[in-house]
Amino acid sequence: MNLMYRKELEDLVPYKPGKPIEYVMKEFNLTNVIKLASNENPLGCSKKVKDAIQNALDNLHIYPDGNSTDLRSELAKKFNLSPSQVIPSSGSDEMVDILAKVFVNHGDEVIMADLTFPRYIATTKMMGGVPVIVPLKDFTHDIKGMQNAVTEKTKMIWICNPNNPTGTMVPTSEIIELLENVSKDVIVVLDEAYREYVTRDDYMLDSEKLLEKYPNLIILRTFSKAYGIAALRVGYTLASEEIVSNINKVRGPFNVNSLAQVGALAALEDEDFLKESYDLNKLGKEYLYKEFDSMGLKYALSETNHIFVDVKKDAFEVFDALQRKGVIIRPIMSTFIRVSMGTMEENKIFIDALKDVL
Repeated sequence: MNLMYRKELEDLVPYKPGKPIEYVMKEFNLTNVIKLASNENPLGCSKKVKDAIQNALDNLHIYPDGNSTDLRSELAKKFNLSPSQVIPSSGSDEMVDILAKVFVNHGDEVIMADLTFPRYIATTKMMGGVPVIVPLKDFTHDIKGMQNAVTEKTKMIWICNPNNPTGTMVPTSEIIELLENVSKDVIVVLDEAYREYVTRDDYMLDSEKLLEKYPNLIILRTFSKAYGIAALRVGYTLASEEIVSNINKVRGPFNVNSLAQVGALAALEDEDFLKESYDLNKLGKEYLYKEFDSMGLKYALSETNHIFVDVKKDAFEVFDALQRKGVIIRPIMSTFIRVSMGTMEENKIFIDALKDVL
């Protein structure tokens, strides 16, 4: 066949998700495998979510509410915004794509870090935009460097805060400084997928308050991490009414399915589960820090549910060796891996396996 694909696809490669547990068990003839590769919540999700979904199963023949009315309303109430400033999506991944479609024209420059969520660069290229890469400093976004990279062609700046895969964060004061110093024509996107895990005091958990002063700010959040409903694919975006209105022109009419909407609403109600997830993650992080210190391994201080660590050996070799021992992690680059916090039992299994491998 001589199919004519869009030129922008030439440099793109498909996203490679972490290996499923069942695949690894079968491949290496294992009976027990733990997955610490995809930053999933080891506690699962709230029982309230499961009950709500069970109660909604009789309505699978009915199309979802295309406006996610109840979910938008509850999120707006929670963050003291108008429902017209809130828009749910099929995970944050969908919204990254939508924002590129809404804002990025051919030749527009989009600023991002060199080591961050890979979907930013993929969607920029997909729309014919020009990625402008600003290297991380000490595994952290270089906000001043991003500000200095702005030109008359700049359309958007992506900041994953806290960052995936390094786990680091920039204080809110730096975000505000950036917003103060860039043109209001430049869109600044804060991807706050891991906000619920942050322990530092200089992180603004109520960043939605910035929307009134900075109409060029867009905030992405998700139910996939701390809320533990990654399988349902539901995230949400907070922005100005004008931005949300234009997003609505691009998004699919039923992009958030009914069970996702029901599950997200139930998840919002269970603050106890969120606290339990936070506490377990903090405990696991402190344990892994201690073990890495004893092994002489350097790592980035994390404000997420994963740690970026230098294992001093080829990351992909370590990944393969750990798989054979029934532990799935994520090789990132060179000698660096990313490992998600699991239950304390899973964390200890990982450390034992890592010690054997190294």
